[in-house]
Amino acid sequence: MKGDVYNMKQVKCFIICILMCSMIFCSCNREETAESIEQEEVVEFEPEKGYDLPIPDQDRAEAEQDSCRLMTLLTDIYKNADKGNSSNVVLGSNTIKKMTMKIKEQGYSVISSETYSNMENYKEVESFLINAESGKEGSVVIYEVHSDGGIGREKYVYDGEDMFLLASNAAWDDENKPCMAFISYTRLKEWRYSDKGWFCYELCVPEYPEVTEMVDGSCLIRIKPMSRRKRRLSKQCVQGLGYSGNNLLCSNWDENHLEKIDYNGLYEYLYWMKYKKQYNSKKYPDGIPKDKFENLIMEYLPVTSEVIQKYAFYDKKKGTYLWQRLGCFNYAPTFFGTSMPEVTKIKDNPDGTITLTVDAVCEMVLCDEAVITHELTVRFAEDGRFQYLGNKILNGGIKDIPEYQYRIVDKK
Repeated sequence: MKGDVYNMKQVKCFIICILMCSMIFCSCNREETAESIEQEEVVEFEPEKGYDLPIPDQDRAEAEQDSCRLMTLLTDIYKNADKGNSSNVVLGSNTIKKMTMKIKEQGYSVISSETYSNMENYKEVESFLINAESGKEGSVVIYEVHSDGGIGREKYVYDGEDMFLLASNAAWDDENKPCMAFISYTRLKEWRYSDKGWFCYELCVPEYPEVTEMVDGSCLIRIKPMSRRKRRLSKQCVQGLGYSGNNLLCSNWDENHLEKIDYNGLYEYLYWMKYKKQYNSKKYPDGIPKDKFENLIMEYLPVTSEVIQKYAFYDKKKGTYLWQRLGCFNYAPTFFGTSMPEVTKIKDNPDGTITLTVDAVCEMVLCDEAVITHELTVRFAEDGRFQYLGNKILNGGIKDIPEYQYRIVDKK
């Protein structure tokens, strides 16, 4: 009851404050009328902010016609695809690839939303960007096949001074017919084409005080394709790890220095890599049994049971390793943590090991195709299994990233 009375007093005080502010506003309103009109006139002639630009009728019609025509070509592929029972359709990789190849056959530059996907017919886009860097006007269109089967259309226009993006998206309705989902016209705040083949840019977006939360206009598009081997090793060795929740790729370690590895955090990522499903913590509410934890860690790392017990959080009485889900009490999200590792070089060593040069590609806010670059050494067995042997962050990059946060801190 006391809490209820206190809350009621707060509400009354709040209402009184609102009424007082309203009275003050009304008394001042007449005096400020002329000034307000002058301000409104000034707003009308504000410099263009660069977003929500008016779309020329011809460009709108072109985007709708091109998108719907391509969607019509993909109708049979979409209708025959396995869409599952969920209301949110997610198509399989084979279906996405069929759709991508169909668009490629029409001569268009196209990419899919799948990680590490290569852009088909990329040379036209690369030529456009190189010409734009030298000040030559032009335009180019990139299509993107989304996981739900929808098609994105991005038309980039360079007028000799500024770059603009006419973006639209076509989706499927309940009757498997194409329809336009949205269309927008935006100026690029800044852009560059990197030596590694990435189109990096930031769109003009609403900023404070127009919005109270940050709007991220950053985007990265890989133009130059990856080799088949780099794509395969990226998927096999680094995609499942990433840079958040574990520190295997964002710390320096080797076979003689294993103390910094967050074994308790790493377990769920190795579990996913091995079994292709998420670790179910409900199965072991009191901790992960010793043998299951250690066997999985030792399969992927050159460590012994004694080393794991020394550096991981281990309950000797229960014979279990503690595991905690990432949450607000043990994890502070960072932009770097959203980075995707990508293999950019492969070195076959004389001793049979492989050294992978890996870039941390971060699209969110940082818009950097290599926040850090590190060398990851791996040894493959004849049966295809592999072990991580060490990781080295190059060029002092460890200083440029947030300090790793161990989710369990008792022993760290």
